[in-house]
Amino acid sequence: QVQLVQSGGGLVQAGDSLTLSCAASGRTFSRITMAWFRQAPAKEREFVAVSRIGGTASYADSVKGRFTISRDNAKNTAYLQMSSLKPEDTAVYYCAAKPGLLGQYDSWGPGTQVTVSS
Repeated sequence: QVQLVQSGGGLVQAGDSLTLSCAASGRTFSRITMAWFRQAPAKEREFVAVSRIGGTASYADSVKGRFTISRDNAKNTAYLQMSSLKPEDTAVYYCAAKPGLLGQYDSWGPGTQVTVSS
């Protein structure tokens, strides 16, 4: 497994921007698929974005065009840049990791709260 340490998050106003970070250790970072999920109160955890080995990325429709996932393999860190935040983006955000491209995510960060006020 990979150890994941999250930073960022907090309380912002609608329309603001925020960047989350997720530092990984325990595996060769360039061989890890990194993703972000979120869970709003009383809702299921949902996929937000993924950064695959090789650099391709995908996004949930709800965040496409507003959020950007990136990774710095030299720093073993993944980022989620969030802009034009909306109150419905309020959730606990989790980073996740898995070896390679296939299979389940086997490592999860502790989560960080993002609250967007209207």
